[in-house]
Amino acid sequence: MRIIVFFDLPVVLPKERKAYSRFRKFLLNDGYTMLQYSVYTRICNGEDAVRKHVKRLQENLPPVNGAIRALKITEKQFANMEILLGTTTPEEELGVKKVDFF
Repeated sequence: MRIIVFFDLPVVLPKERKAYSRFRKFLLNDGYTMLQYSVYTRICNGEDAVRKHVKRLQENLPPVNGAIRALKITEKQFANMEILLGTTTPEEELGVKKVDFF
C-alpha cells in the first residue's frame, strides 16, 4: 500500500511559511518522499499502517487555511502511473512507465 499526500498551503505571511515548513518537515521525518512539489508519498505495510499514518497526518495538520488530501493506492496502481513529462525520481520504483507519443 502507498499513501500519496497532496497539499496546497499558503505561504504569504511568516506564520503561514512556518506552518508550511513544519508540515513538510513532518512528512519527511515520517518517512514520506517528495514525488513532485507538494506531492509526497509513503509506503505502508497494509491497512493498519495506512490508518496509523493517516491518523498521524490528521494530528499534524497545520493551523492555517489551505488544502491537504491523502490518497491510498496499491503498489500495483502506483507502478501503473504514467510519466507524461519529465523523468522518474530516484525514490520511485522501476515499474513506473514513461509515455512516448512520438
